[in-house]
Amino acid sequence: MKFFIVSGLSGSGKSIALQALEDMGYYCIDNLPGVLIPHFAQQVLAQSEYGLDNCAVSIDSRNRGFLETVPENLQELGKLGMDYKVIFLEAEESVLIKRYSETRRKHPLTGPDTPLVEGIRREKELLSPLSDAATRRIDTSNTTSQELRSLVRDFAGGELSSAPTLLFESFGYKHGTPLDADFVFDVRCLPNPFWNSELRSLSGLDTKVIDFLEDQNEVPRMIDDVRNFVEEWLPHFKNENRSYITIAIGCTGGQHRSVYVAQKLADYFGAQPLNVQVRHRELT
Repeated sequence: MKFFIVSGLSGSGKSIALQALEDMGYYCIDNLPGVLIPHFAQQVLAQSEYGLDNCAVSIDSRNRGFLETVPENLQELGKLGMDYKVIFLEAEESVLIKRYSETRRKHPLTGPDTPLVEGIRREKELLSPLSDAATRRIDTSNTTSQELRSLVRDFAGGELSSAPTLLFESFGYKHGTPLDADFVFDVRCLPNPFWNSELRSLSGLDTKVIDFLEDQNEVPRMIDDVRNFVEEWLPHFKNENRSYITIAIGCTGGQHRSVYVAQKLADYFGAQPLNVQVRHRELT
């Protein structure tokens, strides 16, 4: 049985994430009052033999009672024997402001004396205990609804395995650093195919770009260094029962160098008995 707690900043896509889990067959409840969560967990455990296998609840900043005592509440779930995971969604402040201005929705923490930007910052503070407890944090700043559904499905599906999941994500610094990354490696020091007019419109997945990068001595050295780092520290994350690790690889535009390096690392670790995923953020 899997029990997900979905939370995050208002406007970051909690409803979409919950819908993705529902599409996977999870029994989902939106904004369940915090005081009822342990009781609901008890009922889920008691009714598991009747087909209530996987469940998810969403919690937002209106759930003050639960948020004020997050460690105690999560500890209580653990004592019940509930195998829970927290999915936390976030986005850059400027992105959230734009989304609210476009939809004209009211932020739950705004009011006559509280402007939108202050409401967003106050909510981030209120939700920080859940963010810290998150098994999987997802930055939706540059993510479409369909991509978010896919990310949630990949995570939920990977949780069916006992092995940790490694996500290698390429990105472009000019579009912002992923907020959900555990490690960020900068490969902008490598030769840039962008300055070759024949390669500019291609990506790090194309043969001509691959050939160009593999001819550069610095590129395999960089890949070896990152690979050695991950191999050195991955066992320590396993010992801490970390089930999801995001490794972000960044270059200027997120089209050539970072894509190639992330793909090479994903291919290498994917040949081992690990759950490996790869995402090229800017290519989507």
